Amino acid sequence: MESRKPLIGLVCGHQQNPHRYYVNSAYIQAVIQGGGTPVLIPYMPTDQLFTVIEQLDGIVIPGGIDIDPSRFGENPHPNCGEIDPIWDELDLTAVGFGLERDISMLAICRGCQVLNVVLGGTLVQDIPSQISDPIKHRQEAPRWFATHDITVQPASILGQIWGAMPQRVNSFHHQSIRKVGQGLRITATAPDGVIEAVESTQHRFVLGIQWHPELMIEHYPGARELFRHFIQSAADKNTRT
Repeated sequence: MESRKPLIGLVCGHQQNPHRYYVNSAYIQAVIQGGGTPVLIPYMPTDQLFTVIEQLDGIVIPGGIDIDPSRFGENPHPNCGEIDPIWDELDLTAVGFGLERDISMLAICRGCQVLNVVLGGTLVQDIPSQISDPIKHRQEAPRWFATHDITVQPASILGQIWGAMPQRVNSFHHQSIRKVGQGLRITATAPDGVIEAVESTQHRFVLGIQWHPELMIEHYPGARELFRHFIQSAADKNTRT
């Protein structure tokens, strides 16, 4: 009998009107191509959410809208965008419980910021007005196309996955990590100093990235390798001692 493919939770986004929970299909396809079985996770009572997450081998926290600045002790900047307390509550709770259970986690764009906030970090609320000499982080090129360089620390999860592959990414954000959360270390930066990746120093595979590899998998081997390694780490869950 073929071994079970790892169960990978995709935490849903939330839309008020019309009211729905959703995950963009690119995330689903990236998980399938990486060898996992996608499981969509909508908002639900906390005890039920915990029950679902306990069954998972890995969690993806997708991109989305801005996080409520009150979650990291700030008032909203004039350029702060749409926020949604239901979406925030779901993401923050899922990340917190996933960290407690040491479940492999890939946190993408907004997800990277959520991971940082859960661990006590703060955010730059608007890169163009709060960062000196920023590069363009909201590209107008095709969504799959890598538009700027990043510098990756070789002795990191990302460095080990990418090796000598090109270190360029796509970009769709105006917020980023400011103060790094407890237990995270910076593993990639953009030319303007914006933090592009962090990873946990206390878990086997917890990686937060500011770009969208799920949109790049058909064009960039590094994006495919990122999902493959993440899902392999999830597959190893049941072999941990």
